[in-house]
Amino acid sequence: MPINARLVLEDGYILKGQLHGAIKDCTGEVVFNTSMIGYQEILTDPSYAGQIVVMTYPHIGNYGITEQDSEADHPQVEGFIVRDFSELPSNWRSEETLHDYLLRHSIPIFSGVDTRAIVRHIRSKGAMRGMITTADSTDNELLERVKQSSSITGLDLVKKVSRSEHTKFSGEYAPDRAPFNVVAYDFGIKQNIIRSLTATGFNLTIVPAQTPAEDVLALKPDGIFLSNGPGDPAAVSYGIENTRKLIGKAPIFGICLGHQILALAFGGKTYKLKFGHRGGNQPVKNLITGKIEITSHNHGFSVDFESLKAPDVEFTHVNLNDQTLEGFRLKNHPVFCVQYHPEAAPGPQDSAYLFQDFYKLIEESKA
Repeated sequence: MPINARLVLEDGYILKGQLHGAIKDCTGEVVFNTSMIGYQEILTDPSYAGQIVVMTYPHIGNYGITEQDSEADHPQVEGFIVRDFSELPSNWRSEETLHDYLLRHSIPIFSGVDTRAIVRHIRSKGAMRGMITTADSTDNELLERVKQSSSITGLDLVKKVSRSEHTKFSGEYAPDRAPFNVVAYDFGIKQNIIRSLTATGFNLTIVPAQTPAEDVLALKPDGIFLSNGPGDPAAVSYGIENTRKLIGKAPIFGICLGHQILALAFGGKTYKLKFGHRGGNQPVKNLITGKIEITSHNHGFSVDFESLKAPDVEFTHVNLNDQTLEGFRLKNHPVFCVQYHPEAAPGPQDSAYLFQDFYKLIEESKA
């Protein structure tokens, strides 16, 4: 049975609701996602580490949980906020209810609230620290606890989600295509990125986030991939330094946090967005082809356009909602990256070409 609980934001905004799943308190940056489906992929995306996610779509849990759809082996969010929580899934693929799944992984679900009001508040005031709690404390006492929690700015969460040892995956390549070997940095890599890379024809070696550049080069990679991940990109100093050493050594492709790390390694700067981009409906313009892609996003930081205005940099993609940078490539090195998630395929195949572009870049580099 659900019990009474409160959501407390650091600016004093407080809502009463009900708690399902794990009956425990949690703190984190409160953000929202505008996707209508895909709650399991959202819950298990390592880029959501350290965050409490508000779903804008009102009815969540109605198709249950299917292990095959997870982006990691367990949920990554700190907490989950929905309007109407369904404990009775209707889906032939469902293996477990959302309630049982989150209870098993000790994640609290806050429901019975007007999520539209929370989203409007975040859009107005910005993403901020918050807490879901059942504590019998005064509002002021709870607010003080929230203010003492960690801020996402300056926080390195990559170490929390990265694997601790090398992992190998074989590529699914056609007879007429070379089975190139790619080394991928695990800053919080999603399972579907692994599937997309191997389906393109890459033999994949995934290495921990803190692996020195020299160790990566010792693996003799045909290409290097920089994955998505959580937290403030500027705090991932080891990733920036290693990437700086790898530019020019092998073709590089970066997604999301990988895009931001590449920018920082090349001398650019990043900044925190007011409320971030999180959802499956972000329009992005490809500046090379002029085509518009419907893309999936999950990031709270962006690369500063002005900081990357160097002769060697060519901007390739821009967000049509707010004109933020969504992709760039280097003219003098085989390096390119995008801020969004081509593997998530909301388009559904608008951005699948990027994995093929990576293959062609390696092919051209070796030729």
